[in-house]
Amino acid sequence: MPSMTTILSEFITLWVVIDPIGTLPVFIGATAPLSPKLTRMVAARAVLIAFVILLMFIAFGQTVLEALGLGLPSFQIAGGLVLFLFALTMIFGDGKPSHEAAQVAHPQKDQRLQARRVSVFPLAMPSIASPGAMLAVVMLTDNDRFSYAHQAMTAAIMTVILLITLLLLLAAEPILRLLRETGAAIVSRVMGMVLAAVAVDAVLKGFVAIGVLPDF
Repeated sequence: MPSMTTILSEFITLWVVIDPIGTLPVFIGATAPLSPKLTRMVAARAVLIAFVILLMFIAFGQTVLEALGLGLPSFQIAGGLVLFLFALTMIFGDGKPSHEAAQVAHPQKDQRLQARRVSVFPLAMPSIASPGAMLAVVMLTDNDRFSYAHQAMTAAIMTVILLITLLLLLAAEPILRLLRETGAAIVSRVMGMVLAAVAVDAVLKGFVAIGVLPDF
């Protein structure tokens, strides 16, 4: 049975890389021209698509790597470096909200078609199922280090965070009015700092796995 510390650590890691709060401004910008009913549909569909994508990475991500002849420590080091760069963009860049909201297409006449499109991009990908989230779930479900029970726990934690994401999206407008753009940017940068620490830890553990560094 994983310890409470392990559960909390994985929850924080997945929360940071999925970044439900940082998705709120993207969601509001993407659904602005849509009716309330379609807005709710977009929220549910985006979270469902992100869930399927991340679940596929949990189930087959490591298998694909092994088929390509790539060891997980190498992927862990590469993933940690990518996560670190992603964290730097959260800390020093324009921030997730303004960067991704700029990618939202202009409203189209067919609202239902627009709803289907924005639920996939930019909401499901790359906002919820971000590249960082894809890498994180693979590293947290290493078949060589974690049992199937542990991997199921990781999938359960991911599901809980996605359900929280759905609830936040359904309550997006009042939350954004409370945080405002400045508040959302501050939260995103704090999460970037946490993610940077997680990324460095992943790189160090990858070096330990290949014997470059002693265990710590």
